[in-house]
Amino acid sequence: MSRAAPALPARPPAGAPVSEGGPPAAPALMPSLRAVWLRELLLFKRYWPAITFGSLVEPLVYMAGFGLGFGRLVDSAEGRPYPQFLGIGMVVTSVLFASAFAGMFESYNRRCYQHLYDAVLSRPVDVWELVTAEASWIAVKSAAYSSVPLLVTVAIGLPFTPSLLLVPLITLMAGLAFALCGMWVSTLVPAIDWLRLVVSGVLTPLVMAAGVFFPLTGLAGWVQVVAAVNPIHHCMQLVRHAAFGTLGAVDLLHLAVLAAFTVAAWFLAVRGMSRRLFD
Repeated sequence: MSRAAPALPARPPAGAPVSEGGPPAAPALMPSLRAVWLRELLLFKRYWPAITFGSLVEPLVYMAGFGLGFGRLVDSAEGRPYPQFLGIGMVVTSVLFASAFAGMFESYNRRCYQHLYDAVLSRPVDVWELVTAEASWIAVKSAAYSSVPLLVTVAIGLPFTPSLLLVPLITLMAGLAFALCGMWVSTLVPAIDWLRLVVSGVLTPLVMAAGVFFPLTGLAGWVQVVAAVNPIHHCMQLVRHAAFGTLGAVDLLHLAVLAAFTVAAWFLAVRGMSRRLFD
């Protein structure tokens, strides 16, 4: 017999502080956050080999394949050895696919097939609390996965700089943004198979236009236009500049775009989940 999911604690008393015009203050979120995280941790302990294998091995395979292949043809990119350039790109793709896939496929399964979200919302929990707790767990897990290609890149010669310590914080924000966006997309499709179309038709082209595998300078003008509105590109620039110790004023713009994308994705995910769960 499978273990029952841990019960979600009741809300704080009516006198608990509540922020005006918005969701409850941070202390009100914590019981729901802890309960969802506890359930995720129990599941992760049971299935972590299957969950972790692809997220860790796939970026390493890309690093080995592209690094050994293109590394013989391309000495450097943007003034850096190509294996280091590619390795930092794999940091971003690792957090992107781990968080976006979980946000899309896992949330769709839990909403439509397992009806887990219905069970959670039968407790005194709001949709925004559920979305925030689920996305934050995915973000932490994805940021941890992305540290593996970063460590490998350091091992193959990436110099250590103080700004390198900012990379996990950037990937944590990016993981939250991509997880929320994936949850929102999962509420737009009529069936789970449509998510594969989103991956092939939207996510993969955006990765190609993000500067992960090659610099975008010198390419056609329309590529630059796509990159300017591509949150993956802004995340890529932030991570690469932090890893190489070349952060500058322009990175404030990249950070602002990523932060705005995170906030917008949160509102869209909460709205989409509310519409689907209470339709």
